[in-house]
Amino acid sequence: LALNPWDVVLCISGTIISCENAIVVVVIFYTPSFRAPMFLLIGSLATADLLAGLGLILHFAFVYFIPSEAISLLTVGLLVTSFTASVSSLLTITIDRYLSLYNALTYYSERTVTRTYIMLILTWGASICYGLLPIMGWNCLKEPSACSIVKPLTKNHLIILSVSFFMVFAVMLQLYVQICKIVCRHAHQIAVQRHFLASSHYVTTRKGIATLAVILGTFASCWLPFAIYCLLGDYSYPALYTYVTLLPATYNSMINPVIYAFRNQEIQKVLWTVCCGCFSSTMPFRSRSPSDV
Repeated sequence: LALNPWDVVLCISGTIISCENAIVVVVIFYTPSFRAPMFLLIGSLATADLLAGLGLILHFAFVYFIPSEAISLLTVGLLVTSFTASVSSLLTITIDRYLSLYNALTYYSERTVTRTYIMLILTWGASICYGLLPIMGWNCLKEPSACSIVKPLTKNHLIILSVSFFMVFAVMLQLYVQICKIVCRHAHQIAVQRHFLASSHYVTTRKGIATLAVILGTFASCWLPFAIYCLLGDYSYPALYTYVTLLPATYNSMINPVIYAFRNQEIQKVLWTVCCGCFSSTMPFRSRSPSDV
């Protein structure tokens, strides 16, 4: 096949995604103090994005060096699984943040740990099921007219994925609206109790809302174009449209480590100690609320 520059860009993106998220996975896995629910969810997100990056690299390698329909189904299945797990992990992190504020007094309990494991099982179980569909026969290799904008996925398969994304986005939007209300209420209560000035309360509230807006805005700007095009596009459309909308979606996996991991002070401490050559896996850390991450 002639080398497609868009595929090269996707492969490069996959390499960057893999390197970033591999750092997060290694840090969380090798640091015993990172076993709190919020770190497990961040680790799940990083693992999903790491697999997405590897999937982009493998897809490029197999398409141009070892072309095979069976291998193509495997790599596409891996990409569907990893990107679905990535989006679902963002939802679980949002749920965890909301519950940490809504049920602040009971958040640090065994119930939270159990709930976290249940969310992880549901996230990866559903993602793996979605990813197995092309391998189990739901593909368009024998019926090209049923193909979607992403071959060999069928149009119906991609519609299900897109509708699922819009449902996840709607739930996240509603939860972040509730988080904003709770943050504003808490900031006002603290300002009243400590006799802060109104301007201080305003600055704190604006900062919290701005952070949530960046998180949700980044997610929407990365995934909405591709999700909408999956519903409206057709296999007969130029492949350029698919690449133009798919590339920003991959950038979400590139940005996630910055938003959810590298901004965390505990993870920053571990990274700095690693860079200084004095890493100790038994270093004590102060657990922070997920709403601070």
